[in-house]
Amino acid sequence: MTVDRRGFFKLAGLGALGLAGARSLPVLGNPAPAPSLPGPGPDGGVRWGMVVDLRACLNDEGCRDCIVACDHAHNIPQLPDRKHEVKWIWKDPYEEVFPMQTHEYLEDALHGHPALVFCNHCDNPPCVRVCPTQATWKREDGIVMMDWHRCIGCRYCVAACPYGSRSFNWVDPRSYIETIDPEFPTRTRGVVEKCNFCDERLARNQQPACVSACPHGALTFGNLADPTSTVRLLLKSRYSIRRKPALGTHPEVFYLV
Repeated sequence: MTVDRRGFFKLAGLGALGLAGARSLPVLGNPAPAPSLPGPGPDGGVRWGMVVDLRACLNDEGCRDCIVACDHAHNIPQLPDRKHEVKWIWKDPYEEVFPMQTHEYLEDALHGHPALVFCNHCDNPPCVRVCPTQATWKREDGIVMMDWHRCIGCRYCVAACPYGSRSFNWVDPRSYIETIDPEFPTRTRGVVEKCNFCDERLARNQQPACVSACPHGALTFGNLADPTSTVRLLLKSRYSIRRKPALGTHPEVFYLV
């Protein structure tokens, strides 16, 4: 079947309307918060954030449980060509993750060791500002989302993200997925994707897949708008850093050091 330019934009408009309605469904249909997911703050606000305990994570550098869980939950392909790699969670050396917060006297516990990274769900996301089709946007709860039906593959967001948190599908990812999970949509060639803080699991009042899978308790997810939440208490009790703070993006992923 062929579609001319006018027909393409008509179909895109219908898809956008359907997705706009779909975005509101979790809000309308959410059950009461389950114990596994924190509730709103005292003023009713919700601002999701992640705290990564670097030392707990480094206790087992070879552990990939969180990455495997994320890959399975979101149908992320395992591509043989690293130039085409699609990744939502991965590990990079500490010096590459925190180039602005390293020095020659860095303690051995961190120097050269891998740090876990994913989308930072910035409070001031540059990727959102440059997207010409509004295929990426920031929700009121802080999650930076992707609409793959509206993505035209221009990769402006990839260039704008200073953290390398977005992947472009150079090939059809579905042929590289061993077992497709029908609970989460697969993507197509020519679109960008990234971590979504497991939005689909949050709608079911569940913790993100990476948090549930971590055997070392290195990942804590919660409501930054609640002063009594676990994430806020961790940030009060331990010194934390964020990636490239001088850029003014204000990441909502914090690292305990």
